[in-house]
Amino acid sequence: MGADTPPGLSHSLPTSATYSDLTARTRAVSVDSQYSLDYEFNHPPTLENYDLYHPQVFTPQFESHPHYQPYTPTPYEVDIKTERQMFVNDVPTRRDSSTSTFSTFQPPPPHASVPPFPDDHWGHGDVYEGADVFGGGGGEEGLDFNFFDFSHGPPHNPRQAVIQVDDCDRPLLDHFIENVLRLIFPILEINQHGSARSEVILPALESNKCYLHCCLSVAAIHLKSTQGVQSEQIDADIMRHRYATISELCEALSRDTNHLQILEATLGMIFFQCSVGRVDDSLPDIPWHQHFQAATSLVKKLELPHLMTHGNTAQMHPPFNMTLASWIDILGATMLGRAPQFANTYREKHLSASTSGLCELMGCEDRMMYLISEIACLEALKIGEVLDEIQLCEHIKLLGQQMDLTEPSPGAVDYPYSTTGAIRPTQLSKNMTAMYRVAARIWLCSLVPRASRYDQSMLDLVSRLAGVLEYIPSGPEGFDRSLVWPLLIGGSQSTPSSPFRRVFTDRIGRLGDQAEFGSFGRMNRLLQEVWRQSDEDNRAGEVQNVHWRDVMRQKGWDFLLI
Repeated sequence: MGADTPPGLSHSLPTSATYSDLTARTRAVSVDSQYSLDYEFNHPPTLENYDLYHPQVFTPQFESHPHYQPYTPTPYEVDIKTERQMFVNDVPTRRDSSTSTFSTFQPPPPHASVPPFPDDHWGHGDVYEGADVFGGGGGEEGLDFNFFDFSHGPPHNPRQAVIQVDDCDRPLLDHFIENVLRLIFPILEINQHGSARSEVILPALESNKCYLHCCLSVAAIHLKSTQGVQSEQIDADIMRHRYATISELCEALSRDTNHLQILEATLGMIFFQCSVGRVDDSLPDIPWHQHFQAATSLVKKLELPHLMTHGNTAQMHPPFNMTLASWIDILGATMLGRAPQFANTYREKHLSASTSGLCELMGCEDRMMYLISEIACLEALKIGEVLDEIQLCEHIKLLGQQMDLTEPSPGAVDYPYSTTGAIRPTQLSKNMTAMYRVAARIWLCSLVPRASRYDQSMLDLVSRLAGVLEYIPSGPEGFDRSLVWPLLIGGSQSTPSSPFRRVFTDRIGRLGDQAEFGSFGRMNRLLQEVWRQSDEDNRAGEVQNVHWRDVMRQKGWDFLLI
């Protein structure tokens, strides 16, 4: 092999001696796979063998018994309608109604139709007592409404929310609750109805002054970017509450107490910006990754990684703040070209096949997010020139094999609506995980030396991503804004003739004004600039990759695109 010849993807696996030495120096691969390397990235294998990572929960195997062979059971479909109302300072502010659909082999009782709650009992069903409300019938969704440890004690009754705020800031608080709150955790809201509001945000607004200032600043940003409010007053409100947030944080850090509240507010300052604001925001702010350095220190002080890896995983409720920090850490590392801060924790979680709650919070299965963490580690090694080309390609193959283990059976990706038009959370998660999986494959293949977006394998993967995107609900009530990272990774490798660009443009039109702000708006603007530069180079006869990270540096953008 010549010095300028890129290594192919058919090298044999290293021996145990060389591989152990390789991983000791690079720590890039989290699981040592014994499978063959002769596979095709674009065609997921049929998993005929036992899968260590597949949940060991099975539906009744009626067909295995001879007496049941003539009969194929059909699960019953059950619709559960939830009605709830929010009260702030005893004033009704919002009333919601949602319907969830579940499947069960247990037949419904004759009195299955439940009358609606009387008005004087409104809100009692805002937080479910637990998953037992579904009768333990082995339902398809299997939602656990007590999944997270939210750190605020028992479930919070929105009727009793008392938020102390100055009269001049009352409109900002109302705007946050009415217009911003619903944008922040859309997947958590689908999986655990009402918990984002009643167990995360409202309790923090009541008890955490720093968090309150953060939310008021975010509300002012959202008001400015969505309603075109351009005045010195709105800018003053943004900066006043932004400064108050930082001042409260610094004061709390100097006292070295209430670490959980400080972490909560710090993560809010990082994450809430992803739902609001525009690319051209010019007011001064601290970069998200500097905030995350403080958050990392607080996570370590609270020993949350140790709790996640050494607790009783069968009974443990993941700490919500650690799950949110993990989401920011893993995808934020890809923004910076670095390894995640808690990569070793994710590696341990991957090896033990245990959950961190990422699927319930942001839609992508935990094991896929763990592998994205491993790819981030590998890219950091490539950027640091720690690996030669042969070693790099060996690691790429091994990580590709690990992704093969996460591939579902054919037909797993499907429309997430029930026959009544309600969203099925489990199916939505499968579809979103498929988006992340294809995007991760695109990213992994782009790490191959001299890879090009015009390679046939890359063209096929980007087309495949566009196909999966059709199974994600679109529009203002859809979930495109929850897929910023996969859209960035796939879109950055698309060519002018790629079906991805057509599908993406169509979905932007359906989103309307919501496509202009938050992480989605920033990602859209970044992709447009990447396409402009790469297409110009292509027309000039220069087929070279324009990396989105280089474009961000050129423009002075410091985005967290999650």
